[in-house]
Amino acid sequence: MRVWAKLWLDNRMLKDMVVNDYSEETRTHKVFSALDSICNEWDLGKPIWLESNVSEFKRRSKTRFSKDSFIETTDFDYLEIEILEEDY
Repeated sequence: MRVWAKLWLDNRMLKDMVVNDYSEETRTHKVFSALDSICNEWDLGKPIWLESNVSEFKRRSKTRFSKDSFIETTDFDYLEIEILEEDY
């Protein structure tokens, strides 16, 4: 699985990264692990998965974590994650 993460501010992408996980874990575990890696790399607190994030991710394999998803103050508008490639 490949997960692409992007940080956005004022409709501009500040930075991005791709996390690869080809382990035998479940899809959910891989997504959570990728999000942990992203947050560690960028020194971010882990976002809270709101119901809107869960439903959007199930439908589109993509979601945005707005400022409301983070406990601490952020210097970006949102964090977006998207699955680029699934394991089959």
